[in-house]
Amino acid sequence: MDISSVKKFLEKEGGNYESTVDSMPSRFLEPFVSHGLKVDLVEPGRVVCSFQVPPRLVNAGNFLHGGATAALVDILGSAAIHTVGAPLTGVSVEINVSYLDAAFLGEEIEAEAKVLRVGKAIAAVTVELRKKETGKIVAQGRHTKYLAVNSKL
Repeated sequence: MDISSVKKFLEKEGGNYESTVDSMPSRFLEPFVSHGLKVDLVEPGRVVCSFQVPPRLVNAGNFLHGGATAALVDILGSAAIHTVGAPLTGVSVEINVSYLDAAFLGEEIEAEAKVLRVGKAIAAVTVELRKKETGKIVAQGRHTKYLAVNSKL
């Protein structure tokens, strides 16, 4: 194991991206990942969106980055929870993603988020990403959130 190469890979100081990264606004991640989503359906407990895999979200293999997929599970899961009257605020307790196939650059993807349960303090949702052309599942995620509970004080 070459520890110095691992350190260099993780630290990413200097280089072509340093000024770009430092100039990014706060809270840029959600718009960065969700830009280009088309909302196809919103109903109580369910959100369906589609998008074409953009260059900014692919990894070295030219397919949708796992971190971008996990961020989509977070964003779309939160949106679905909101459709049943839960507050927008809340904190992720768990995000679990099973990666089942690759979604390549330019490929059309459909993402469907379904609420499993919204209680007083906890909400759970599933999110599935599918290839729009074939219906083949790219990833399945489960998102659990702690909802902001109103104080009785």
